[in-house]
Amino acid sequence: MKYQIRFYDLPKSQKVPIEDFLEELRRDNPKLHIKTVRNLELLSDYGSDLGAPFIKYLEDGIYELRSVFGSNATRIFYFFFSKEENVIVLTNGFLKKTQKTPIYELEKAKQYKSEYESRQS
Repeated sequence: MKYQIRFYDLPKSQKVPIEDFLEELRRDNPKLHIKTVRNLELLSDYGSDLGAPFIKYLEDGIYELRSVFGSNATRIFYFFFSKEENVIVLTNGFLKKTQKTPIYELEKAKQYKSEYESRQS
């Protein structure tokens, strides 16, 4: 079963945080970008069945997609949109520099999820 991947867009500016992140990654670290895009394809193919070490459930319906290339790692936050079957919404991403996920990145993902779901009602 294939999943449809959607990118969250900010309601007023129409900016797409995940597109900005992927573009910056493509420019600054092309090999990690390729690995991250490949993992997004796997997420589209397998959804939550992809499992560890690729995905991890965090909290409040937010998951992270993990990509590693050498000593560099990315995290992309996403959620399953419950009103439509097989839809995954990517919210934001970051280049991982420490062991712990930055709280502000997770909070941003939760805020985007809440806003997206209220917009779709």
